[in-house]
Amino acid sequence: MKNTDYRDGLHLVVASRIPQVLAGDGTEQHEEEVESPDSSTAVIDGERRRRRMIKLHFFVLLVGLIFALIFLRFSDGKVMMEYIGATGVPVTFDDVPIEKDIDFHFILGFAIDADESGNAQNGIFSPYWASTLTPDSVADIKAQHPNVRALASLSGWSLGEKILRWYDPKDPELWISNAFTSLQSLIVTYNLDGIDIDYENFPKRNSTFPYCIGELISLLKNQSVISVATIAPFNSRAVPYIQLCDGYGDLIDYVNYQFYTDKVSTPKRYLEAFKLRAKQFDQEKLLPSYEVDGRGIQGEAFFDALKLLEKNGIDVKGVMIFSADASSANGYYYERKSQAFLLNSTRI
Repeated sequence: MKNTDYRDGLHLVVASRIPQVLAGDGTEQHEEEVESPDSSTAVIDGERRRRRMIKLHFFVLLVGLIFALIFLRFSDGKVMMEYIGATGVPVTFDDVPIEKDIDFHFILGFAIDADESGNAQNGIFSPYWASTLTPDSVADIKAQHPNVRALASLSGWSLGEKILRWYDPKDPELWISNAFTSLQSLIVTYNLDGIDIDYENFPKRNSTFPYCIGELISLLKNQSVISVATIAPFNSRAVPYIQLCDGYGDLIDYVNYQFYTDKVSTPKRYLEAFKLRAKQFDQEKLLPSYEVDGRGIQGEAFFDALKLLEKNGIDVKGVMIFSADASSANGYYYERKSQAFLLNSTRI
């Protein structure tokens, strides 16, 4: 005779019927239920094992909760994006004010796949940021401030007098392979956490930019080389970035849109520009931006614009500033006030 089990609606054959013996009182008893001298010891040992498993289970849950809280801090908190080292000013990380409750990103400008004369190197990137931003200085600032991350921004507008352009590589797969290898080495050397994409000039047609950059980010994240990726589109160069987001948007963490290139000078026009770009990019990832002593909205009008965004129901998740190089002359006023605004924001 066979026993059957109907768990979960399934008709399962589980075992042959268990042999039986007679207990002392003449009742039927399964063989394994016959008492043995070691039965009480076995029960005690089983109870101890059960308690150990319960403790282990709660420990695993506790560790998981801790990691979840850490993740939430970095994924749901307010963020600061600070470009640094792009202009040749001997700037350092130490002078920049960093609030402990802000997820602070330094974006080093720039890593470029070109030699010193601006000749393309087919995906082999080299660092061209200020020489004061050394691997040791990156390690030191991250040790002092656990909430700091560091990224390498790719390309930028120019190298010296040479205008940099995205060039369609003859062999996209080779470009991706070279870029992955060279950036992996750079990221390890400088103890970086991610990359920012800031190509600013493109061919008119048939650009391989979305594919090459999207696959590069995918490879770097899948291999755990980076944990964060951002993009920096602007004005007339937004289309290649929209195409990149269409295909690889889930891999992009923040959009550092350069609103100062839209040449808006009032809070009302800034709001209009933000709403427009929010339709092109994921509003949840889109950050307001400010260029110190530069283009677009300036001075206190920028903070009035941030307040207006919130008044219109927009959650200001962070701020991007270009750059620490210029801010060093004014005591980093805009970095201080931007972080104060984010920390005092009523929307989280």
